[in-house]
Amino acid sequence: MRFKDIHGLASTKAMLLSGIHNNHVAHAQLFAGKPGSPALSLALAYATYLNCENPEEEDACGHCPSCTKNQKFVHPDVHFVFPVSSTKNVAAKDASSRLFLKEWREFLLTTPFGSLQDWSTLYGGEDKQALISTKEKQTITSDLSLKAFEGKYKIMLIWLPELMHANAANGILKVLEEPPENSVFLLVSEQPDRLLTTIQSRVQRLNIPSFSDQELSELLVAAHGIQEERSKQLAHLADGSLRLALHLSTEAEEDNYTQFSHWMRLCHQRQMNDLVDNAEEFSKLTRGAQNAFLQYGLSMLREALVSASSTHDGLLRVEGQEKTFVSNFGKALSVEQIQAMAELISEAMYHLERNASSKILFMNLSINLSKVIR
Repeated sequence: MRFKDIHGLASTKAMLLSGIHNNHVAHAQLFAGKPGSPALSLALAYATYLNCENPEEEDACGHCPSCTKNQKFVHPDVHFVFPVSSTKNVAAKDASSRLFLKEWREFLLTTPFGSLQDWSTLYGGEDKQALISTKEKQTITSDLSLKAFEGKYKIMLIWLPELMHANAANGILKVLEEPPENSVFLLVSEQPDRLLTTIQSRVQRLNIPSFSDQELSELLVAAHGIQEERSKQLAHLADGSLRLALHLSTEAEEDNYTQFSHWMRLCHQRQMNDLVDNAEEFSKLTRGAQNAFLQYGLSMLREALVSASSTHDGLLRVEGQEKTFVSNFGKALSVEQIQAMAELISEAMYHLERNASSKILFMNLSINLSKVIR
């Protein structure tokens, strides 16, 4: 991964490069970004640049042995720790990052903007709760205790450190505070506030912005061949997440709207039998489709919030039947009600990502939304 592979975000890239050029490479850095943001990709590009043998002003060369290995994620001085779980072939007591490196490299090559659910599905642990186990503490300390084989820096990239077992998190505090010479920790987090405060105090935090609507729209057109008008719609709905935009692009435009508007009507009418049937249908979707649908609903509620807060429809970022729906929704409900609904959906998405029962979750969410609407 190189900086040129990541669309936009010029100021963030410049900030990262400036630290390297000025010999201010913090030994422990936290890349904090929302799900679907380029936080992981930027950390990978940063790691590539750190050990590039012929770095250019704004990017790694891409041709030296170090860059070639980093492009395949096989550099001997770049180590990875990430959440895993048991699978059909791996017992829970044995699960560790090292056993899934082949799948991890495939994930980075094919889905660098992917979610925890995408990762769990790829390695076969979609029905289990993934975490970074206590045994990874030893992996981290032993990997960094080795002398660098080829590069200037030994790099330890930890993806989603908020899912680290408390014993493992406490166990790496000392190495974070007194790291081996020429070693760099890169923590990539979607929920940095869930990290131990003692870890937060030992890292230099960089908040990675999501793609702007324009950046995401341009990326969808240039890299994925999506028509410009459609790309703008997707960018508005995806709220900076390339992963979500791509998922929404595979669905018929009417599908999400039809399903969401139907769901809202059922919640308003509080027809329990229909809500049970709807929850059953929701549970049949893939986890990715479930998450994308809830994210679509969250986007629609954001638009309804704009509508409820303003008399100027020109501020809305949706068109056609979606615009009519959010305008009517914004008139029917108060700002406080819409905010409460958005919070309920956000909370449901959090639990869904952590393998809650989708049928029970969606039914419970529907009941709670009904209470807010009524």
